[in-house]
Amino acid sequence: MTTNSPRPSDIFHDEDSNTSNAPRFESVLSARLSRRSMLRGGAGVATLGGTIGLTGCATSGPTAPVSSLGFKPVAKTMVDQVTVPEGYTARVIYALGDPLSATTPAFKNDGTDATFGDRAGDHHDGIEWFGLDASGKPSDSFNSRGLLAMNHEATTDEKLSSFFIHPNGGTATLPRPAAEVDKELMIHGLSVVEVQTDGQAWAYKASSAFNRRVTTMTPVTMHGPARGSEHLVTKFSPDGTQARGTLNNCGTGRTPWGTFISGEENWFGYFFRDAKDDDARKKDKQVQALNRYGRKAGAASRHGWESGGSVDTYTRWNNGAVAASAKDDFRNEMNTFGYIVELDPYDKTTTLRKRTALGRMGHENATFARAVAGQPVVAYMGDDARGEYIYKFVSVAKWDPADTNPANRLAAGDKYLDKGTLYAARFKGDGTGEWLELSMDNPVIAGSSYFEFKNEADVAVFTRLAADAVGATRMDRPEWGGVNPRNGEIYITLTNNSARTVASVDSANPRVYTDLKAGKEQKGNVNGHIVRMSQKNPADDAFQWDIYLFAAEADADKSQVNLSSLTDDNDMSSPDGLVFSKATGVCWIQTDDGAYTDKTNCMLLAALPGQRGDGGSKTLSYGDKQVTTHMGKAQTAATLKRFLVGPKGAEITGITETPDGRAIFVNVQHAGENTKMADVNDPTKFESQWPANAGYGAGKRPRSATIVITKNDGGVIGT
Repeated sequence: MTTNSPRPSDIFHDEDSNTSNAPRFESVLSARLSRRSMLRGGAGVATLGGTIGLTGCATSGPTAPVSSLGFKPVAKTMVDQVTVPEGYTARVIYALGDPLSATTPAFKNDGTDATFGDRAGDHHDGIEWFGLDASGKPSDSFNSRGLLAMNHEATTDEKLSSFFIHPNGGTATLPRPAAEVDKELMIHGLSVVEVQTDGQAWAYKASSAFNRRVTTMTPVTMHGPARGSEHLVTKFSPDGTQARGTLNNCGTGRTPWGTFISGEENWFGYFFRDAKDDDARKKDKQVQALNRYGRKAGAASRHGWESGGSVDTYTRWNNGAVAASAKDDFRNEMNTFGYIVELDPYDKTTTLRKRTALGRMGHENATFARAVAGQPVVAYMGDDARGEYIYKFVSVAKWDPADTNPANRLAAGDKYLDKGTLYAARFKGDGTGEWLELSMDNPVIAGSSYFEFKNEADVAVFTRLAADAVGATRMDRPEWGGVNPRNGEIYITLTNNSARTVASVDSANPRVYTDLKAGKEQKGNVNGHIVRMSQKNPADDAFQWDIYLFAAEADADKSQVNLSSLTDDNDMSSPDGLVFSKATGVCWIQTDDGAYTDKTNCMLLAALPGQRGDGGSKTLSYGDKQVTTHMGKAQTAATLKRFLVGPKGAEITGITETPDGRAIFVNVQHAGENTKMADVNDPTKFESQWPANAGYGAGKRPRSATIVITKNDGGVIGT
C-alpha cells in the first residue's frame, strides 16, 4: 500500500454546502465535556454534533445487514479537504506527532519536534477497534470507549530524507546525520491510542495508560518454523529467536481471539548491501533470495540509515556479509522482516510476536474466515508487488470457542498461528482454482530444482520462491483481503500492474489497456480490480472465483476496460484497502491511486456486494489473442457509491468501526506527498496543508491523520 509511495480539532466538508468549519478544541475528553453547546444542522450544513445519538453503553448492539445505501454519492473533487456526504461529519482526532503521554510537549509541526517514541507515527495505515467498557476492561459491545491500534507505514520522503519532520528538510546525501536517522527510526511502526466520546464528539486521550508506540527498535520475538533457524541468526540474536522492530507496516487485521495483527510490506528497501556482496557470499543460496526479494547488491537504500554511525542502531541496516559469520554482522537482518506481526493492544507490557508460519513477503493484511468450533483457523493474505501471489494459512489447531476471550491472548496466537500449512493460489480459466501447498510435504517443494528447500524454515523465510516453484498465479499486486460476513466469500484487491502486457494476461488478470493521465499514456492494468473467491469450507484445497469489480474511469471503453459499468458516482482507480462492516455488511473500498489523480483525489466507496457467480463470462480480444474471464454483475447506483474524497496527495487507507456501526475511523495517509523537499519551509508551495487548513494543530506542514465519521442524526453509517 504505497504511492511514492495537538490537540484534536474538527474538519468537515459537506458535499452540498461546499463549506468547511474547523474550530479548535482540546484533546482530552474533559475539554469535550465543557463544550456541550455544539452546532446542529440539517442538509447542506456542516455540523459539529455528528455523534449525537451515541449511547455510550452496552445496550446498542450491531445492526442487521443493510439492504440499501442511504446517502447521496460524493462527487469527484481535487479540493484539499475531506469531503463526506450530506448529513455526515468528519473530524480529525489523531495525527502525526500527537503526544501519547501527559508529559510529551504539544506538536510544533515545524521539524524541530523530538521524542517520536511518545508521539503518533507517520503515514497512518491499517487500523482496528478494540473496545473498552466503563471500567477499562476489554469489551466487544461498548461503543463509546475503545482503543485504536494502527500502522505507521512510512514517511514522506525525497532524496533519502523524510523531509517534513526535519527543520530544513534534512540531509539528502550520505552519510545521514545520526540525529535525523534517529527520528526516522522512531516514526515508523505501530501505535495504540485510547479514544472516547461524550455522546457529542470523539477525542483521543493523550494521558491514557493504554497508549503505546512500537518502532523499528522495539524488541520482538520470532515464532513459528523459522524461529531459531540459521536464517534469523544475527549479531543481535545469535540463536535466531529475537529481533528488533517492525517496519513499513501496511494492512491490519483482528484475530478471532482478540489481538491486533499487522503486515510488514515494503521492508526490503530500507536495507543496503554493497556491490561486491554477492561475491562475498560465494555460493550462499541467499543471493538468489535477496535478488528475488528486491535487494540487489549495490542498490541504494531508501533512507541511508546504514550510514548514520558505527553502532548497530545504524549498521543493522547493512545486510551485507561483512564479517566472519552471521553471528558477527547483520547479513540476516532483512530476514527478520516481512511477516505478520501480532500485538495485544490491551497489554502494553507484552512483547510482539512475528508469525513466520504465515510466510515472508510484502504483506498487506491478513483476514480471517469465520472461526468454527472444531475446524482450523484460516487466514487469507496478499503479497503487494507486481506479479506476486495470494496466500492462505490453515492452522493445525482446531478452533475452541473458549479462546474468544482467552486469559492470555498472545498464547492463543501461539496456539493457532505457530503451526499450520501455507498455500498459494492458482487460478484456472474455467473459474475454479486450487490452493497449492507450500511445505516439505509437497514433493514439488522438497525436490525443487528452482531453489533448494531443506526444511520448513526455508519455506517460511523464502515464501515467494516456494510459490514460484509450485506455479501459483502471478497477480496484479494483491493487497487487502476481506471476508464477507454474509456468505464467507473472500475478496482481494488487485491494485494495479503497470507491467501487465498482452503476452501475460490470463483469466484472473485479463485487462491490458492504455489510459491517459494529463495527456500522457499509462499502460498495463492501470486501474486494478477486485477478485472474489468462494469455498465450501475455508480449509478446502479447491475454490471458485470471479472478478467482483473492474476499477475504471466512467468514460472508459465498456467493452474492454469499464467492464463493471461504473459511472461518475462510483468510478475509481487502484482499489487498495477493503474492509467489511460487521455491523452492516457494507464493503468499504479505499483507493491508493496515481492514475486518476489528474481528475480526483483518492477516495472511499461503499458497496453492497452480491455473491460469486452473479455475473457471467466475458471474452476480451487483443488482436490474435483472446482471454475469457468471469465477472460479477455490473455495478449500479444502488450497489456502489462514493462516500468520501480525501485531501490532495493523500491515500485513503485503513477503516474500522464501533460495534454499533455509528462511528467509523478512517486513516488519511501522506497528504501533500508530491511537495518538493526544497519547498519544505514555504507553505504556499505545499501540495496540501491538510489538516492544518481545517484548523487542526500547529504549523502548516501536512500530516497523516485518523478521522472519525459520524452521521449527524446519530444513525448507522451508510444507511
